Amino acid sequence: RVRCVGEMAENQFRVGLVRVERAVKERLSMAESEGLMPQDLINAKPVAAAVKEFFGSSQLSQFMDQNNPLSEITHKRRVFALGPGGLTRERAGFEVRDVHPTHYGRVCPIETPEGPNIGLINSLAAYARTNQYGFLESPYRVVKEGLVTDEIVFLSAIEEADHVIAQASATMNDKKVLIDELVAVRHLNEFTVKAPEDVTLMDVSPKQVVSVAASLIPFLEHDDANRALMG
Repeated sequence: RVRCVGEMAENQFRVGLVRVERAVKERLSMAESEGLMPQDLINAKPVAAAVKEFFGSSQLSQFMDQNNPLSEITHKRRVFALGPGGLTRERAGFEVRDVHPTHYGRVCPIETPEGPNIGLINSLAAYARTNQYGFLESPYRVVKEGLVTDEIVFLSAIEEADHVIAQASATMNDKKVLIDELVAVRHLNEFTVKAPEDVTLMDVSPKQVVSVAASLIPFLEHDDANRALMG
């Protein structure tokens, strides 16, 4: 689950409001309540201080990389497993850092820094988005009886598990019907082959697996993995 900046800022804002509430209660208990106006009781400084502290000194607060448009969008789409409420570099094991089948179409398997942060700092895949609950979703085209429709659905990793999902490069005829006898698909987080009529979803694009930056590498699939990792 991804905690976006809005959610974290909201938590800090709540901390500031609790401080304001405490200060108001103290003043009400001490002072004569008659003739007091709201502006005499409420001091907004704790709220402003909490928000400033979040943007100024939080572990996750960074100056945006504005060297060029690509570095800017890459920085904006970065996901951290570190920071408050997250892991530490020392505690994170191999399982946490490794690529997981549910990352397909959501988290880029290529773009991650080398060294102690590997696998803890990731990039969102090209078409990934967060839903209202903070879970990452990936888009798929709906397939009915082998016919690939133009209907697009966004699914989380849990929702897509039971579907039979064909790759974007699956062969179709002019009427957008899958024509291969057996189609390479993903089902229950495994790669297998199925008949076209069993397919329920299809990837929207071959580049939905990787991030915006990695998708710009020409002939990425023919590139050595280490070369692609080096950017």
